[in-house]
Amino acid sequence: MDIVTHLINDTIEFYKWGLTIADKRVEKWPLMDSPLPTLAISSSYLLFLWLGPKFMRNREPFQLRKTLIVYNFSMVIFNFFIFKELFLAARAANYSYLCQPVDYSDDPNEVRMAAALWWYFVSKGVEYLDTVFFILRKKFNHVSFLHVYHHCTMFTLWWIGIKWVAGGQSFFGAHMNAAIHVLMYLYYGLAACGPKIQKYLWWKKYLTIIQMIQFHVTIGHTALSLYTDCPFPKWMHWCLIGYALTFIVLFGNFYYQTYRRQPRREGPSKPGKAVSNGAPNGMLAASNGVAAKMAEKPAAAENGRRKRKGRAKRD
Repeated sequence: MDIVTHLINDTIEFYKWGLTIADKRVEKWPLMDSPLPTLAISSSYLLFLWLGPKFMRNREPFQLRKTLIVYNFSMVIFNFFIFKELFLAARAANYSYLCQPVDYSDDPNEVRMAAALWWYFVSKGVEYLDTVFFILRKKFNHVSFLHVYHHCTMFTLWWIGIKWVAGGQSFFGAHMNAAIHVLMYLYYGLAACGPKIQKYLWWKKYLTIIQMIQFHVTIGHTALSLYTDCPFPKWMHWCLIGYALTFIVLFGNFYYQTYRRQPRREGPSKPGKAVSNGAPNGMLAASNGVAAKMAEKPAAAENGRRKRKGRAKRD
């Protein structure tokens, strides 16, 4: 018990010491005075992951089509705003894309950079709604470990980034990620518009490829900073490399399972089985309505012939 008590006390003391080197510019900004609000939001998110499916178990899924269209296109605008602010602030402050220390001064350009990164942190909290909408629509298969890990850790860990390094090298990953999220939410927004638009959305897998490229670039960029001894906190560099590696593994597995893995070959279809069982799921989903209509016509014609034959025999 004494060991646990000492560990808790040491952690509290370490946190208090950490506050002495935190960024004084952001300490009065919303959510930044203490980690508790961020942890409370993330804990509520995890609680909803547990209670949400139970709540929806015996209920019809919500459609939320208009809500999703508004939400996704709002996120396009939000992420474009973040990308624009990061780009303009970096340009005005003459940032280097190879090595940029954090400037904790009240220079307007540096404060603008810190504010843009704070908005980026807030956007990660707003993205919790992605999961909420999946659960309300009963798309439980979309709520994978990768999905939850990505959403929960990004919001929680970026609180640390804003608290201690709201500027400098931090802008590079956020800048790149905001641009990718513009494309990602644009895809989701168009997909929510319905089948007439969905047939043009052949580029989904390339979004996953771009995301994986992003993580490789992040590792390469961070490794270069360590190699050149860039005056940016080393602990942040090493944590970023480890974090990016987890995403490479998880996104790589998702890409393989979704786009590369060959489905198991089934044996010869038995009598009575639908022939379309061997078609890819996407094709089935897209063609179910057409196939049903096409099937109705031969069936109707056959029934008519049978009826005519029956009348002929009775006559």
